Amino acid sequence: MKTKVLSISIMITIAAFAISCKNKKTQEVKEEIEPQKSELQLKVEEFAYVDLNSPHIAQLSENEKQLIRIFVEIADIMDQLFWKQTFGDKSILDTVQDPYAKEFVKINYGPWERLNGDAPFIENYGKKFLGCQYYPQDMTKEEFDAFKDPNKNSLYTVLRRNEDNSLKTVWYKDEYKEELTKVNELLDKAIAIAEDPGLKKYLIERKKAFQTDNYFASDMAWMDMKNSKIDFIVGPIEKYDDKLNEAKAAYEAFILIKDIERSKELEKFITMLPMLQKELPCDPKYKTFVPGTSSDLNVYNAVYYAGDCNAGSKTIAINLPNDDKVQAKKGARRLQLRNSMQAKFDKILMPIGQLIIEENQRQHLKFDAFFWNVTFHEVAHGLGVKQTVNNKGTVDDAMKTEGTSWEEAKADILGLFMVCKLIEKGEITNITAEDAITTFIAGILRSVRFGASSSHGKANMMCYNYMEQQKAFTRNGDGTYHIDYEKAKATIDSWANLIIVTQGDGNFEFASKFRQDNGNITEALQKDLDKINAAGIPRDIRFNQGLKVMGLE
Repeated sequence: MKTKVLSISIMITIAAFAISCKNKKTQEVKEEIEPQKSELQLKVEEFAYVDLNSPHIAQLSENEKQLIRIFVEIADIMDQLFWKQTFGDKSILDTVQDPYAKEFVKINYGPWERLNGDAPFIENYGKKFLGCQYYPQDMTKEEFDAFKDPNKNSLYTVLRRNEDNSLKTVWYKDEYKEELTKVNELLDKAIAIAEDPGLKKYLIERKKAFQTDNYFASDMAWMDMKNSKIDFIVGPIEKYDDKLNEAKAAYEAFILIKDIERSKELEKFITMLPMLQKELPCDPKYKTFVPGTSSDLNVYNAVYYAGDCNAGSKTIAINLPNDDKVQAKKGARRLQLRNSMQAKFDKILMPIGQLIIEENQRQHLKFDAFFWNVTFHEVAHGLGVKQTVNNKGTVDDAMKTEGTSWEEAKADILGLFMVCKLIEKGEITNITAEDAITTFIAGILRSVRFGASSSHGKANMMCYNYMEQQKAFTRNGDGTYHIDYEKAKATIDSWANLIIVTQGDGNFEFASKFRQDNGNITEALQKDLDKINAAGIPRDIRFNQGLKVMGLE
């Protein structure tokens, strides 16, 4: 009996060894067929491809379709200009041989990873200069401070050196004259065939702006452009790329097609802005600003991104113009890019929420909640306090280098505040406050993966850490989040109040220290992010775009 058992045991051992050898050989063959992916290939694959098109293109006239073709040409020049501003030129693409390295350079518009604190990923490139190409890279802070030219902080000047090595300012219209001459020639063609009066006037004024570096009249014309089916946002607009002084505007372009039906559904909310301003959770002295009601709130599908807006993480909503003088007269326009929004929710936010939020609260993860949160984030930029209450001038001036991060933090939390308030009033009916809060917290985890170095990243981290400190959410034993909705609602009010008071007092010192203490990724959060990354969830999106994708080629 023992002999029989021993024989069976030996046979099992031999069989197991044979299977092990076979599996090992299969694994070796598999590795030969599927070589291990490089780090840069994995980074490139973190950006999920999305086709940029719109079902509404079919409803455009032939002239409007021709306008889009012209706008694509202009947008491509904006893209070239942004390369010049942020890196220098595109010659790096000729020197990089690895296809994934080259693709990652294209995503980041240079050899520094935008969603990883601008860390270099190409050999022989060191730390990125904070001022990109807007300033001489050997310029010191003392030299800049001593330079007395009143135009040195203009959005539309670069700093260069004279022959004697002293600093000088050069207007964009002169620095980028060759490219802008081509842009103006293309704008002439567009102006000639534009059918919508508002669009035609905007294009005329935008051409003048490119020639003068005075964008006020074209921003005013853009505010009056209410009925065009096509929107074309083009020029030097945002100043996030200048991390040295947050003073220089970067070139970009969006081509958008209006969703007329969904836009009509949002019209009523603009008239509510003065009421929402009065209900902000802060002392009345911080909410004397009266938001304009000539603002508009519309839904679009994006069909083309170029330049600054296409670098690293992709914009899903727009709040413009940035000029306070225009906002005081006309308000602002908020454009929700629904197709880009839907792509980020489906490919990124929902998978993160399913992984991080506890099971019985996952029912509150909804695209409509994401849509409303993003929409009112943009609306929130037009609320709050614009002038300090203690004669320190504008909030933007008083907050200095903390300005944009605290402004983004304000928009984040006031957006959620307004969504919850409108649900309470019965004005938003397709989601609950629990949906809005759950989706918002999952959305922070989506955004935090962009890194904590950008203005948006700092805002996300301050909000996340504040909400955790106030016990708006806690971690279960399995690492998932449990949200306490009552504490979350109280936290929304207290965080909104802290931001508005800090801005209204122009308290740069407090803002700087608070951000330094609370604007970083904690060890516990890093573990959550590691879990998300290990799950293979995309970090952001990138686009298949162009006339062929739009069906116009």
